[in-house]
Amino acid sequence: ATVSEPAQKCCTENIQPFLTSILEELMSPVSSGFTEVRSLFDKEVNEIIQDFQKTNDMTKLKENVDQLMNLPFSSVKMEPCYLKVNLLQELLQDLKSRFKVYHIDFVIQRTQNFMQEVLYDPVF
Repeated sequence: ATVSEPAQKCCTENIQPFLTSILEELMSPVSSGFTEVRSLFDKEVNEIIQDFQKTNDMTKLKENVDQLMNLPFSSVKMEPCYLKVNLLQELLQDLKSRFKVYHIDFVIQRTQNFMQEVLYDPVF
């Protein structure tokens, strides 16, 4: 109980009042990144549909779908999505100094991994 009370007081006074604004600030680049993922998927699927409507080529359709399945792992095509999330680097630097947030690169990497996972599901 002696450690719990000071820890709770510290959190209540120094962290909790800022938590909502911190989460809102961090969600902006994350949300932008996921919006970019959705746009990328829509663009790729629409290109496949348009190509098939023009050619009616089943072999080409299969090739395009196979390429679509690799989309989450295409660093070139995913780059615009990743760039949106990289804005977290600046935001987390501010938090690092104020709240001793460490492992900023890990947070960004995990967010990018989640973006790949989110894209991986609709591809299949």
